[in-house]
Amino acid sequence: MKTVGIGIIGSGFMGKAHAWGYRNVGAVFPMPVQPVLEILADATPELAATAARALGFARSTANWRELIADPKVDIVNITTPPQMHAEMALAALAAGKHTYLEKPMAPNAAVARQMLDAAQKAGVKTQIGFNYLKNPMIALAREIVASGELGELVSFRGIHAEDYMADAATPWHWRLDPAVGGGVVQDLGSHIIAMARHLVGPIVGVCAQVETVVSERPVAAGSSETRRVEVDDIARAIVSFAPGCSGTLEASWVAHGRKMQIEFELVGSKGTVHFNQERFNELRLYCAGDANSRNGFRTIMAGPEHVPYGAFCPAPGHQLGFNDLKTIEVRDFLLAVAGESVATADFKEGYEVQKTIDAILRSARERAWVAVG
Repeated sequence: MKTVGIGIIGSGFMGKAHAWGYRNVGAVFPMPVQPVLEILADATPELAATAARALGFARSTANWRELIADPKVDIVNITTPPQMHAEMALAALAAGKHTYLEKPMAPNAAVARQMLDAAQKAGVKTQIGFNYLKNPMIALAREIVASGELGELVSFRGIHAEDYMADAATPWHWRLDPAVGGGVVQDLGSHIIAMARHLVGPIVGVCAQVETVVSERPVAAGSSETRRVEVDDIARAIVSFAPGCSGTLEASWVAHGRKMQIEFELVGSKGTVHFNQERFNELRLYCAGDANSRNGFRTIMAGPEHVPYGAFCPAPGHQLGFNDLKTIEVRDFLLAVAGESVATADFKEGYEVQKTIDAILRSARERAWVAVG
């Protein structure tokens, strides 16, 4: 079996998730290629070496450019803070390496376009880490929409809310850096935008508002010195879709009690589908034609009939998890690298999502409707 050399830059939460995906994928799916964990890069030699040993990499380095130049590395995975994405991705693409990048793609659409152009010039495969799109329940929702079971689409209401920034004592860190390009609309909003596009279609116009709830934060944990916050904590937008329907999108990282609320309700002329990531093995479906005495939402539990759930577990209702979604995402990228035709969120999709983010931020500044792109 042909091997594919893997290099991961960054060993934090997402770096580990990517590494576990590569380690698990061959045990879950029949694969045409075998990933080999060649080299891991991180900020210091000690950090890189420790993570490489724990995650099963052959080698480590504190120089990410070494990783990209390594002849045994075929795929460069970038899981660093977003400020570093563009420089690293452009270097990987210039070296002719397939590139797998965590979201958000870039600080703005202009930089994302540079990255997309470089990928197309290099002729390599790319992927953005919108792994929530890989949920079998999302595939089912998309199938329901495509089948016409919901009828003509009427509206989409979507939100991605968490509470990891709700405490005003949480220190200033890279997510609050204006160099990232935005606050919550970039960090969490990118996911619900990608979800809306995946299920409904392109977003063509937005009218948005953004809000900074915590205006300054400690420079470090327990410090009395503070730093001003220049990005958004909450973002809201009315959106219009190319298919002709409209909807709303919201993102918040100050929503007390919310740990992973990627939630949407997609309404059609014949029914509605509802999903909440906090119960992501369930999809709720309402069919308008049901008799009044039996009228209501029904809950569909994930099971082997919802591909690829069955590759993980033969029994319905036994639950997939976050890292299973990342394993599915890794599988699809490896299949694309192997030359198979696979639907996945590549740099073109990342660019389209970034155009929507830019339009939301511009709309909020100008207090006006803005066309996307």
